[in-house]
Amino acid sequence: MRFFNKRKRHEGALGQDDSAAGKPSSGQTFSGNIHRDTDYIKQLYSYPANVDFMVREFTIFGMGRKAALFYIPSLTDAKLVDEDIIRPLITKEMAIQDVPSAVYVSAINAEQEMRKAFQELNTGDTLLLVDGITHAYIMKTAKTAGRNVEKPQNETTLLGPKESFVEKSGENISLIRKKIRSEDFTVEKMTVGARSNNEVFIIYNKELASSRVLAELRERIGCISKDAVQNLSLLIQHIEDRKRSLVPTILQTERPDRAASYIEDGYVVVIMNNSPFAIVAPATFWSFFHSADDHYLRFIYGNFTRLLRIIAIFITLFTSSIYISITNYHVEMFPTDLLLAIAGAREIVPLPAILELFLLEIAFELIREAGIRVPAPIGPTIGIVGALILGQAAVEANVVSPIVVIVVALSGLSSFAINDVNLSYTIRIARFVFLLSAGLAGIFGMVCCFMACVIYLSSIKSFGVPYMAPMTPNYKSSGDTVFRKLLTNERFRPGFTKSKDLTKDTGQNK
Repeated sequence: MRFFNKRKRHEGALGQDDSAAGKPSSGQTFSGNIHRDTDYIKQLYSYPANVDFMVREFTIFGMGRKAALFYIPSLTDAKLVDEDIIRPLITKEMAIQDVPSAVYVSAINAEQEMRKAFQELNTGDTLLLVDGITHAYIMKTAKTAGRNVEKPQNETTLLGPKESFVEKSGENISLIRKKIRSEDFTVEKMTVGARSNNEVFIIYNKELASSRVLAELRERIGCISKDAVQNLSLLIQHIEDRKRSLVPTILQTERPDRAASYIEDGYVVVIMNNSPFAIVAPATFWSFFHSADDHYLRFIYGNFTRLLRIIAIFITLFTSSIYISITNYHVEMFPTDLLLAIAGAREIVPLPAILELFLLEIAFELIREAGIRVPAPIGPTIGIVGALILGQAAVEANVVSPIVVIVVALSGLSSFAINDVNLSYTIRIARFVFLLSAGLAGIFGMVCCFMACVIYLSSIKSFGVPYMAPMTPNYKSSGDTVFRKLLTNERFRPGFTKSKDLTKDTGQNK
């Protein structure tokens, strides 16, 4: 009991120490008293207990004033701080009129408000206080760890650039910027997370982007009230139109060239630290259906790949459900020889056809998921060997018929032709819905389910834009929906983005 009371007194003392320097309120400014402001910052950042916070106090001989410099070692280039900030300020041989003219850093700003200054300090910039001056100097010295630019993992192309986004927003902006060399290229910064203060960058062309979409995006990001939003995957779930919908309404891309092409069409792109991809708004169904290679390949080749993708989507969605519909309700649609072959194969199988398909479909999804989670060198081997062994053993044990293995394999393999990850998940889950509807009502149930899906897709929106635009409702556009046109005939930007300039041809009258 005595130990418990001593522990409570100790915790109470810690609580008092932690609250000694509360967070600055909105509008609170620096006092100009170097000792008072330095003590406050030290308590706020728990210095010296916090080893990831550095304080350097010195005298600026050229000004005859005391100064204090603060930075976070894990986020800051310490060599830059020593060589380009501290050394010029402590040199005795030269007179210093003001700090900005003495240091060698690329960017320096004056900030009076404490909260804003600490936000910049937390991103890796250096904060400098000078005695008698009521504002702080914020100098760009951030240097964060991260991987180099690599090849895209999910959106691979045959002829396109081999660059993908990384987890550093600065490099991601530069990857887009080098493709759009225009003074209209604009990057806005917002902050989300009351505690984490993570930066969100909104990128657009100010002469093309819709002001309505921009305002809607800023409002949704500004309304986020969570303590921490670490990356875009979490941000999407806060700002998307329908959070419980099976259908994605925000496009994700890991390709800078694809993000740049959307910006040039009047879309808005959002990037964030810790996220190796960007998001595009607004997004329509056709955005998820298209791939980067569609335009890098010649006209005929690009449309051929789109045709294959359409066939793959329909095979994935309907092959299993069509098999159930015909075998259970519409046997007269099979040729007699094929019907006898299927009946002979299923004669010794004890399970109903619908249960047989469900079990094999779930087994295929389990193998697919396991192939993603296991270590990369053995992932493909596990997937192929597991599927072969499982399928062969199930057939030999008379649990499933060989025709069902063929149907599930064809359906599963076709799903790999869908290039967008979110659309792939949508199709894979919808396949079970169609399978259930076919088991209940045959082809009639499939048709009703398909019509309900079309009606639903036609009713939803992404940032105010109809999901099936420009097909329905009809908007002026280049016609790049199911199949694309010749590049010379793509003269208009999508009308549903409400771009300020719908014409792509520079020589055409606008």
